[in-house]
Amino acid sequence: MLKQIEGSQAVAQTLASCRINVVAAYPISPQTHIVETLSKLVKNGSLKNCEYINVESEYAAMSASIGASAAGGRAYTATASQGLLYMVEAVYNASGLGLPIVMTVANRAIGAPINIWNDQTDSMSQRDSGWLQLYAVDNQEAADLHVQAFRIAEELSVPVMVCMDGFVLTHASELVDVPEMEQVDKFLPAYEPRQVLDPADPISIGAMVGPEAFTEVRYLAHLKQLDALDLIPRVQAEFKEIFGRESGGLYHEYKCDDAETIVVCLGSVTGTLRDVIDERRAQGEKIGVLSLVSFRPFPSKAIAAALDHAERIIVLERAFSVGIGGIVSAEIRAAMGDKGHVFHEVIAGLGGRAITSGSLHAYLDRAVRDDVEYTTFLDLDRDLIDRELARQAATRRSGATPENMVRDYHERVDLRRAEAQN
Repeated sequence: MLKQIEGSQAVAQTLASCRINVVAAYPISPQTHIVETLSKLVKNGSLKNCEYINVESEYAAMSASIGASAAGGRAYTATASQGLLYMVEAVYNASGLGLPIVMTVANRAIGAPINIWNDQTDSMSQRDSGWLQLYAVDNQEAADLHVQAFRIAEELSVPVMVCMDGFVLTHASELVDVPEMEQVDKFLPAYEPRQVLDPADPISIGAMVGPEAFTEVRYLAHLKQLDALDLIPRVQAEFKEIFGRESGGLYHEYKCDDAETIVVCLGSVTGTLRDVIDERRAQGEKIGVLSLVSFRPFPSKAIAAALDHAERIIVLERAFSVGIGGIVSAEIRAAMGDKGHVFHEVIAGLGGRAITSGSLHAYLDRAVRDDVEYTTFLDLDRDLIDRELARQAATRRSGATPENMVRDYHERVDLRRAEAQN
């Protein structure tokens, strides 16, 4: 049903149509509206046969999800940022046990310094955890990916993260065709677990494995991820047949067929980039956007084929690995090999900083001339950097960098305001 609805509520209503059996809920912004809405749906009877568990922490949320899934229930939870880090031990356990849990990650920056706004550092930190990671470009896809995630998770018996940009999507209201239960029932079969704790047929789950078989266990987990590369497009095609729209898959291409420059990205920044590409296309520039949906498994061969004809590849990152640079960029370069492509990476939107069309145009004006360094931090405030470096050089007890820079920023704003008034 087409509704003007907040992204979090669209996801929650979609989850109810997936007939989830257990919700393990612990609030942390910006995912809280999802579990709040689910609690109301359980209480008013719209979501039947579902146990809503108020747990005491994010670690407990994942632990309860593991127990529920192992007992044969369709399990769901949601988290963000520090909450994801707090449950990490259990996150690895869920994938190691091969349990098809679905979890929403409402992407948010990780502190310190404390920051509640959006970037993708949290989910990127768990890229090696064994979970599939699917990134939504908008709220329609965020809703649709949850339906597909349960189908993928349960066919392969692996857990899946659906990543949607915090606040940018979770708290934005837009038109969403919310999947209804009748449609979902045609697409998503009743849950039949591959492994289940049954008193009538006792088994061990989570037993210790020594050196004699540990490598083989991990290799089979890797094979499941590779199997997902074939399954995800099939699920996407079946979803389109039933729901009548394109959603999910491995990636989306926008005006890439003849593009000499292709910008690679993940998540909601795709919309801004498409607008920028339209404006540059109108001026005759051959440029396109490829937005990744599946980051884990990483579709190396498919991405290499899609990007091969481009002369220049620019990767826009909403997170980065301190000390080396872009995370997605490394994956793209490994996939492409040494074929003479020009690569650039641009780190943008950290901690919720706006990624504006003006800043993207200014960067692309230089990047298409290859007049940029390999790594660029979009809209980096060099004045703040230089002030802090000078302070650290002047005195050993220079204080805490985050607080110093925030103070410098506000002092500069106050000075400019005073100058403008005079």
